[in-house]
Amino acid sequence: MMKTTRNRIASPGVAAALLSTVLLLPAALPAADGAGDGDIPRTASGRPDLTGVYDIATLTPLERDPKFGDNLYLSPEEAEEIARTVADRRAADLEASDPTREAPPPGGDGSPGAAGNVGGYNDFWLDYGSRSISIDGRFRTSLVFDPPNGRLPEMTPEAQQKRMAFFTLFRENTGTAWWLENDGPGPYDDIEQRPLGERCILGFGSTSGPPMLPTAYNNLKRVVQTEDYVMILAEMIHDARIIRIGGAHLRDGMTAYMGDSVGRWEGDTLVVETRNFGKKPGMYAYGAGESLKVTERFSRIDEDTLNYSFTVEDPTTWETAWSGEFPWPAADGRVYEYACHEGNYAMGNIMRGARLLEADAAAAAGGGE
Repeated sequence: MMKTTRNRIASPGVAAALLSTVLLLPAALPAADGAGDGDIPRTASGRPDLTGVYDIATLTPLERDPKFGDNLYLSPEEAEEIARTVADRRAADLEASDPTREAPPPGGDGSPGAAGNVGGYNDFWLDYGSRSISIDGRFRTSLVFDPPNGRLPEMTPEAQQKRMAFFTLFRENTGTAWWLENDGPGPYDDIEQRPLGERCILGFGSTSGPPMLPTAYNNLKRVVQTEDYVMILAEMIHDARIIRIGGAHLRDGMTAYMGDSVGRWEGDTLVVETRNFGKKPGMYAYGAGESLKVTERFSRIDEDTLNYSFTVEDPTTWETAWSGEFPWPAADGRVYEYACHEGNYAMGNIMRGARLLEADAAAAAGGGE
């Protein structure tokens, strides 16, 4: 079954199953917005034309490696070394496998890749870029630039407890219904408890956003712009995000998985404020919830590049707001349909398997047939 996803309105039942004010970017933001550049593409009305297909894959992580401290920049030599190391690893991963090799031990042998981890895609299917991002000719150590350490702010005590409870649902598959040993609902009691990405509803890792972040593969974004709307089609699960230009937000209580996005032009920069998220926004894996607010800025650097910057605020999750930015370079390819078969076919088996394990547990306890 192929799915076409939209800016769906999230029902309270689905959102509750498990697991504004505009924020201006700091004045120190060193992004170039292309303002006043007569060479950038423009619409008939004179607005910068953001239309195009972009590939946002990059080796630059969202959060900075602590070894870099408050240093926002990589030297050219450091950036080259990162690119070379990744290229060498990929070349090794693409070598033909030994057909006479033994099966990996239960749980994997600890080595990176699909074989060591017993499952998942091999390197052929991955595309997380070949270079670190460069802004104003300087390589970055992270997408996040504020806080200055390039890392997400401290989480609130409530968010930390919520996150710990979430991760207790991820355990090694021992072939037993381990969740019956715990009080409260189990992770397989209801199909709506399963993650949105697993259910082919929303791309994982905030690829559809907002903010729209790079991931391990399917990093293309297609932008279609009119005078009244901007549509951004994400390659991952082909989520189509609709941004209205002008107007008011949805009233409180009306929520969507990707929030309600309203844009306005500030000179040559499209500023987009998004709120009215459900309880499981794209940033749910990072701890965000329905109090999330995101302000994005789209601007043209040149004919082939957009600059994308964002500020994230969720006072129920993080102690302070945080900001990041990275360029969107134009891509030659097209965004093809993403048919999310794995989740569609496997979902029934996940739930059936849980029922079988529960029946085994009941039989072992003398309560089954």
